[in-house]
Amino acid sequence: MKEKRLCKVISVVCQKGGSGKSASATQLAVGLVRRKHKVLLIDADPQGTGSMMLGVSEPDELNETVTTVLAKIINEEPVSDTEAIIQTEEGVDLLPANVDLASMEATLMNTMNRERILKQYVDQQRKNYDYIILDCLPSLGMIAINALAASDSAIIPTLAEYPSARGLVQLLKTVNRVRKYINPKIQVEGILLTMMDERTNYNREIAKMVSDTYGSDIRVYKTPIPRAIRMAEAGGLGKSIFLHAPNSKAAKAYKALVREVERDV
Repeated sequence: MKEKRLCKVISVVCQKGGSGKSASATQLAVGLVRRKHKVLLIDADPQGTGSMMLGVSEPDELNETVTTVLAKIINEEPVSDTEAIIQTEEGVDLLPANVDLASMEATLMNTMNRERILKQYVDQQRKNYDYIILDCLPSLGMIAINALAASDSAIIPTLAEYPSARGLVQLLKTVNRVRKYINPKIQVEGILLTMMDERTNYNREIAKMVSDTYGSDIRVYKTPIPRAIRMAEAGGLGKSIFLHAPNSKAAKAYKALVREVERDV
């Protein structure tokens, strides 16, 4: 009998919006499904961008979301394994988010064991999946801390631009604090350069700076994600880049990312 692979839980986290965070989380999830893994994506961003990228056209109209699940856990009510989960067309199981999640930040601040509410749900779901991907909101508030507390590792997307790369310092400090005080096993899976244009000296210089600064201690993924109109088109259609433009540079880059992540298990 084949031994079941242990579930790996990965947060995709960045405190700056527009970094390709949700795109990277969703493409990673779909890419892993295409590699025959069972994957749950938890949208932990009240903008619901990850949910829309996986085909949920109007997340604000959903009655059951990650907020529903978190509220039940806070109130010590049972949550079933399938509650609020949407089975998407490309095979990823999705726990969606919408604007309701924004109010959960304040609720968590007044909750016992507030950093580990999401972890209770994630631990319940580990038996059902090979990978659980958490698409975190672009901040370092309580919901993001909950995601890091529940995760085995974190992938950090960063624009190939100086302000975004500079922001890595604060995010890495946060991960280290979570490791010290809440979740001693969490590691940084890697830094992912996004929206990269290798034709420009500026982007190449930033990529070199990130590699020189962090590469000795933290993996910088070998293949950066290029800036591509095909990615924007795919997101707007609620499709993955693998379905919308399978031969594009962006699809090839995300395939390379999936293979690197897969090798770490």
